[in-house]
Amino acid sequence: MRHFICSCGNTLFFENTTCLQCGLDVGYDPVGARMVALAPQDGVVRCRNGQDYGACNWLAVGNGEVFCKSCRLNRTVPDLGFPGNRDAWKRVESAKRRVLYTLFQLGIDPPRWIDDAGRGLAFDILAPVDSTPVLTGYANGVITLNLNEADSAERERRRNQLAEPYRTLVGHFRHESAHYVWQQFFGWKAEGDVALQAFRELFGDERADYAAALQHYYSYGAPPGWETEFISGYATAHPHEDWAECWAHYLHVTDGTETAADFGLNSKAVPIPFTRFPPEAADLPLGLSLEAGEKKRFMEVLHSWAKLSPALNEVAASIGQDTLYPFIFSLEVVRKLCFIHWMVLGWKQVNGTI
Repeated sequence: MRHFICSCGNTLFFENTTCLQCGLDVGYDPVGARMVALAPQDGVVRCRNGQDYGACNWLAVGNGEVFCKSCRLNRTVPDLGFPGNRDAWKRVESAKRRVLYTLFQLGIDPPRWIDDAGRGLAFDILAPVDSTPVLTGYANGVITLNLNEADSAERERRRNQLAEPYRTLVGHFRHESAHYVWQQFFGWKAEGDVALQAFRELFGDERADYAAALQHYYSYGAPPGWETEFISGYATAHPHEDWAECWAHYLHVTDGTETAADFGLNSKAVPIPFTRFPPEAADLPLGLSLEAGEKKRFMEVLHSWAKLSPALNEVAASIGQDTLYPFIFSLEVVRKLCFIHWMVLGWKQVNGTI
């Protein structure tokens, strides 16, 4: 995430709606990836959800569309008249915009599911009603999020219940977006396709019974020594979840290193011993390859994050906060992340955007 500059020279941040120095009303333009001054006379207006509820600072798409590129993907939102729902929904939308920011930067700009059920994406933000549960997850182009996840106390309770090291709204959306990306990139490929075969070599056979795999995981947990091959215990549950966990961390690293660089945090200045990942950790399965320069660049991104994250963890501890990034990259995880990077580059080169 980058910072932005107002026309008066003041610093603006991603969530800002007004410049605190000059009072200018501003909005984020996801097409130009910039903050701009609102100009209603020219059609430069804030998203309807920003105007009506103060829930969004992105610009309306325009041409008759009153919502922004994030809010227009919503298929269902909770009853905003119910006590507490509006504030919770605002937190959900804020997290969703951060995730979409990174996806757009990577060239993943999905159409609305209602316009294209085959390629589109939709969000259902649902509040549980009575005894009807809401399961956060993904199915056929629709990401569902339980609104209760916006309650930090409830989210922490579930994190402890499931023995998770990390549970955030941003993390939820990044994880679930992985299933959409997999469906778009791999879901239509024929048996024997080199990319699909590479996926199975790295993550396992996605055709394994999903329900049975999750039942086994929740009954017995992750196997001993999982850290050598997986980014998290949950990643061991099924190849689709391994992919989703790695994809989420690819987005964490992408956004985290961009933010660090934008604010002048130089990993090379971190004075702690560090062993670089060996070059072969970036080797992809047979038939795939990253261009040498791109492989070196991406490995530098991973090295940078591997050095910065312990420092950030110590800063968090110094002010009484939980560990910001309680994860370690094994060589197998590095290889999976490099495969994801190959996929992103390959898709952009062939298709421009998803």
